[in-house]
Amino acid sequence: MTTETAASVPLIDGISNLDKIKHIVVLMMENRSFDHMLGYLSLEGGRTDIDGLQATFSNTHLGQRYPVHHLQRTALGLEQSPAHDGASVLRQLAGQNGGFVDDYALTHPGDPEPALVMGYYNAADLPAYDFLARQFCVCDRWFSAVPGATWPNRLYAMSGRASGSKDNKRVPLYANKSFLRHLDRAYVSWKFYSERKPWTLALTDEHYRSSENYEPFGSARRRYGFIGDALAGTLPSVAWIDPHFFENDDHPPADVRAGQAFVAQVYQALARGPAWGETLLVLCYDEHGGFYDHVAPGPAADADPAFQQYGVRVPALLVSPWVAPASVHHGVLDHCSIIKTILLRFCRSASNDIPDMGARVGAAAALGAPLAEPRARVAPPMPATAIAEWAAWQAANWGVGEMAALSAEEAGAIAADKHIAKTSKKAMAANGKAAPVPIAKRRRKRGRPATAQSAT
Repeated sequence: MTTETAASVPLIDGISNLDKIKHIVVLMMENRSFDHMLGYLSLEGGRTDIDGLQATFSNTHLGQRYPVHHLQRTALGLEQSPAHDGASVLRQLAGQNGGFVDDYALTHPGDPEPALVMGYYNAADLPAYDFLARQFCVCDRWFSAVPGATWPNRLYAMSGRASGSKDNKRVPLYANKSFLRHLDRAYVSWKFYSERKPWTLALTDEHYRSSENYEPFGSARRRYGFIGDALAGTLPSVAWIDPHFFENDDHPPADVRAGQAFVAQVYQALARGPAWGETLLVLCYDEHGGFYDHVAPGPAADADPAFQQYGVRVPALLVSPWVAPASVHHGVLDHCSIIKTILLRFCRSASNDIPDMGARVGAAAALGAPLAEPRARVAPPMPATAIAEWAAWQAANWGVGEMAALSAEEAGAIAADKHIAKTSKKAMAANGKAAPVPIAKRRRKRGRPATAQSAT
């Protein structure tokens, strides 16, 4: 490893545990806080080892107390996505995380439910997470990288830095250098799986606007993409899964049951595959989405003074045969812990050097410590009743319901995707090549109907 791209790594707790792992799989969901999704484990689930919700937690707005409470519906209204731009997060964290209701009331003046952001889900709503929390490891000090919006946080997860702002660009096209460049230099295999183009990487790093390493997620009936690779034992060393954004990613107003069905598919594919004994699944969220969390984020090591504080705490689970059941990791983590772990496992030199990706990655804790079991555990099966419930809900509800207007985030990402496609088409034309014809158009030319792709 060359000196100009190497950073010296001190002895790290659990670094040798990473050698048990040959496949790191990352699934980053959208816009929920730790207390909102996993806080019930301490409040209702008897998990005193987890720093979750307590019945006394509340916010006060205009003299009225708003306590934490169980949400009675798994999907929010079309206009009920809490604000999570930089200015809103600053207000939410004011007074030791006492401004969540204040900010929601300010940004949603016509909504009669300002207490929405103090709501949480529980085991009945989140059967996949409840199962994973009982069988694997909860991380109760995983903070989002930035006290701000989606794209700055996903940029940190890809490149160890943002792009100068805590807010999203209107059209989120960035030119950060992702950790995938180091994997390519080291000849480490990787793939990004998604329903659409994997926006997390394609919109972050211009070197990967398109790639032969992009594949679909697949489904239980059509076993290709991630599902096929997991079941066949052909996963790459690093696999990143983008959810179907604005469908099953948990971004409000999405129904969290869709996210649970999606997570269940990921787990079952890994658990039934031959590589289970050598796999680590990292499941986390990009940012808190404006929902209440009681833990104040602390300072972060960063070369940019504007980014020297973590964002709000987010749900995170480590799923592997090498973690103890019902365990908790209390160490401070953020999205750069993903990069640190991947580089330590696949790109570290004999002297423990890794590629230099800046101060935040250098200071980040890796995920080796929880992988401390002496031998790999057999994958515990998900309850059959839960699997049947998710399958039935998905069959009945996928694509059914009121059509929501495009959010600014979704519209921006689609515009960026179209820009990439247009640029690629022009580049191919300049080189005398024709752009590939979509399958639906080819079918129409042959006089055959275009069939819709099966939902996952």
